[in-house]
Amino acid sequence: MNDEKSWRGSCFCGAVQLTVKGAPEAMGYCHCDSCRHWSASPVNAFSLWKPEAITIQEGEANIGTYNKTPESSRKWCKICGGHLMTEHPSMGLTDVYAAVIPGFEYQPGVHVNYQESVLHIHDGLPKLKDVPAEMGGTGVSIEE
Repeated sequence: MNDEKSWRGSCFCGAVQLTVKGAPEAMGYCHCDSCRHWSASPVNAFSLWKPEAITIQEGEANIGTYNKTPESSRKWCKICGGHLMTEHPSMGLTDVYAAVIPGFEYQPGVHVNYQESVLHIHDGLPKLKDVPAEMGGTGVSIEE
């Protein structure tokens, strides 16, 4: 019996349905220019999952992909334009945008790429210049 918790999410129109299972590897906020532009927001709330924790339940043919760099494959619904996730092959993780998973208890633990921040958030969470050292960054903290 598999008692891992799962959550169902979808694009804006519901044509693409996905499920995430288990627990994410990390949750937080990204302030990089790419995430800000992609999300049309001053900050992106991420939840990073191992690819095997994500299943497309419906609408896989409706998923479009954009690669600005080899480091990210951004996915969206070709019908409504709703953003779904970003695959990060070099990290072996996929960011399923927190807003795409209703009912999921989002618990951010860090701000990444804070040196690029345009919206300074004073919440007591660690603020990293780029990303953690174990993910290829410097791991350098920036004061709130």
